[in-house]
Amino acid sequence: MVRIAVDLNRCQGYAQCAFLAPEIFTLHGEEALLYTPEADEAQRAKLAQAAAACPIQAILVDAVDVPAEAVSDAR
Repeated sequence: MVRIAVDLNRCQGYAQCAFLAPEIFTLHGEEALLYTPEADEAQRAKLAQAAAACPIQAILVDAVDVPAEAVSDAR
């Protein structure tokens, strides 16, 4: 699982993230960014590109540690 955080006070609505990862980021209106705070590990590359493309670096992408017992219970 990957956790996403956007500093909405810094976000200027350039929408580069919405262009690169539309399943996570959406621009509502002209400036309001909506986003899903968690994503699958498979989307990490797209999220990294979206974060790097943000002109003001308002996006943080971080892995969420899954406890070992949660992984073993899933089997």
